[in-house]
Amino acid sequence: MVGLITIFGAGGGTSSYREVEGADVIVLWGSNAREAHPIFFHHVLKAAHRGARIFVVDPRRTSTARFADRWLGLHVGTDIALAHAIAREIITNNLHHRSFIDNATEGFDEFVSCVEPWTLDRAEAVTGVPAEAIREIAHAYATAGSAQLCWTLGITEHHNAVDNVVALINLALLTGHVGRPGSGIQPLRGQNNVQGGGDMGALPNRLPGFADVEDADARARLERLWGASVPPHNGMHLSAMFAAMERRELRGAYIVGENPAQSEADDQHAVHLLEGLEHLVVQDLFLTKTAQLADVVLPAAAAWCEADGTVTNSERRVQRVRKALDPPGDARADTDIITLMARAMGHAWPHQTAEEIWDELRSVSPWHWGMTYERLEAEGGLQWPCPSLDEVGPGYLHGRLWADDPIERGRRAPFSSVDWAGPVDLLDDDFPIRLTTGRRLDSYNTGVQTSAFTTPMRRPEAIALNPLDVERLGLADGQTVRVVSRRGAITAPVAVDTSLRPGLAFMSLHSPDQADVNVLTIDAVDPRSGTAEFKATAIRVEPVTAGTA
Repeated sequence: MVGLITIFGAGGGTSSYREVEGADVIVLWGSNAREAHPIFFHHVLKAAHRGARIFVVDPRRTSTARFADRWLGLHVGTDIALAHAIAREIITNNLHHRSFIDNATEGFDEFVSCVEPWTLDRAEAVTGVPAEAIREIAHAYATAGSAQLCWTLGITEHHNAVDNVVALINLALLTGHVGRPGSGIQPLRGQNNVQGGGDMGALPNRLPGFADVEDADARARLERLWGASVPPHNGMHLSAMFAAMERRELRGAYIVGENPAQSEADDQHAVHLLEGLEHLVVQDLFLTKTAQLADVVLPAAAAWCEADGTVTNSERRVQRVRKALDPPGDARADTDIITLMARAMGHAWPHQTAEEIWDELRSVSPWHWGMTYERLEAEGGLQWPCPSLDEVGPGYLHGRLWADDPIERGRRAPFSSVDWAGPVDLLDDDFPIRLTTGRRLDSYNTGVQTSAFTTPMRRPEAIALNPLDVERLGLADGQTVRVVSRRGAITAPVAVDTSLRPGLAFMSLHSPDQADVNVLTIDAVDPRSGTAEFKATAIRVEPVTAGTA
């Protein structure tokens, strides 16, 4: 969200899923959408059946890449280099949208200088993507009547995540593929309400409706509504909280619906810091690994059928969630637990229904004002911005950038001249293999909701390796090996995987009880987004011998 907010002022994808279906070109960058976002991928398949060209940019030849017209298999951590080379090819061949750039953007000349060194030959040497493939995607994207550029964790789980995102946004600005029907940029959210969390202000520098914490007028509106002061400074993202724990500046935590004891990079260190807190409260649906460390566990009614409210998906569509069952035992709705906590701390908070809380958001967020529960029910969900009670928005964002009137057009969208920097965890003779991580179709995030169940689809977590690496290391498919990084070691069976190139390994984070991959990952963090570099770990793989397992 940080990159989108930086460029456009709003942290949401700019298009609708229906527009994806009608696009001429779709670029999936760092996204195995078929497995990680299968509902969205159905819309991509509809576009493909209609004749759209599909490009997949990913280090692995994933199941998504097998549906693509062209797979660009880049080296892990070279996304900015590839984006710069695509931009240079577009500019060199005069395929950029000059009138849009002149009217709606700024910083173009500096951007041209930034990408000038990234010739096709240099980019091929750095990224591993053939020059001819770079040329093909550049020309296809720039000349398309409409194009969608989509990304997910393959772009954002790096130490330079925000730079990666703005490098992709540069391509949309360069070609005018944003702010108009059919063309846009889509950050695919990993869970069904990640976008909704941001909308509600669950970001360290944003208030509800994405208002800036440092905006005095926005704070004043909320202070009048809440009858309490709003701190005028930004808060801490999760990685900053762990850094504060290490400095002993943060000595207690209240964790709601998160499992950082398994999801944080270098998670042995994360567990050590959580264990060192003076007081830890965890509010969750399950007794997660994090909850097992807590002084107090508050059982939450957070299952899909136990809660009432709304969720917001990747296309900014707000939909109703309806309670069907009462929660078991002492479990209560998150909002009820938080209200009772406030009362116990001496504040006379009233009990609010989910609809009353939603109406409170609507009262401070112009983007959500027109979304009453009545309309959400009648229309099956609505996309923001929806500022009117009787109208439906266009479905895409930033149409103002195409306005003829400079006043209506408003703030220009800036190009970002960012430098490429490779992974922090360097390969060497001791750690010669690059491990990247991701999701699988048959499970979900840290496995809390799925690992307790056995189905024919479920498989033990394994270290996936290219057949040539398996042969070179003298290993066999299914053999148990020791996977070692500079932070720790785990054991896992080998899975021969032809989707990987030599020197690249893959694991998911879904089966921590079998093989906790985040024991291995590095906690190098993007300073702006707080996201760790899960996608680029240096490892070695060795047979398990007596005394090493």
